[in-house]
Amino acid sequence: MIGRILSSTLAKPASALVGVLMSASAFLWSVSAMAQAPAGCAKPVYLTLDTGGMQSAELIAQILQKHQVKATFFLANEKTFRGDHALDDSWKSYWQARTAEGHGFGSHTWRHGRILADQAGVIRYRPQFGEQAGQLMRLTATDFCEELNRVGRQFERLTGRPLDPIWRAPGGITTPETLRAAKACGYAHIHWSPAGFLGDELPSDRYPNRMLLDQALRSIRSGDILMAHLGIWSRSDPYAPMLDPLIAGLKASGFCFELLPQASLSRGRLAR
Repeated sequence: MIGRILSSTLAKPASALVGVLMSASAFLWSVSAMAQAPAGCAKPVYLTLDTGGMQSAELIAQILQKHQVKATFFLANEKTFRGDHALDDSWKSYWQARTAEGHGFGSHTWRHGRILADQAGVIRYRPQFGEQAGQLMRLTATDFCEELNRVGRQFERLTGRPLDPIWRAPGGITTPETLRAAKACGYAHIHWSPAGFLGDELPSDRYPNRMLLDQALRSIRSGDILMAHLGIWSRSDPYAPMLDPLIAGLKASGFCFELLPQASLSRGRLAR
């Protein structure tokens, strides 16, 4: 197992999303984890999907079915384009279908809040949704565990399936206290690889779909964790249709799509 922690910045254009912090845990890689990839899969990659506004949720499900690809969904109770929320009963059939297809699922926090710098050992959190949306909250470790666990309880109520023991912070921003709290209640944090940032949240006029697709096909390497959303409010030309040629192109180059290895579910690590 690689003993040292590698830290990096997101491989996004310098003008985009400047200042986003990454936790060092995002790039902890374990050789033993990779050994659990299927023997016939020499170049595995791992597709992960955060909820977002769900505008492209059905299309993405169709693309995954077309290519027989398994992904890991990180779930938050975000507001959707239908005016409801992603973990409302109105989305029950969608999540039941994805569960039946054998995908993976983790927590993306219940209220998709912004995690701010710890202050005197206290977690500072600003929810995006819910009654306290926009308010700065100070959470204990127990409070933060509840923010993660509430997703799991609702998802299991909808589907009968528990979450995998993984989570992803909104924006990928973690702090020492959030990582400590999540680990104490059984969750490992899963970030994405630099080349795996597919750019679906960047403005379409400056980062058109073809540019993002070509960049991904050139840059993605074996072991990378890819990240996109089931819907983005701010992008005028949705990226989701590009998942079709992306998956086809990567498969043509010898890559295969796998669920995150079991070792990553317990240690938040993958191999490169």
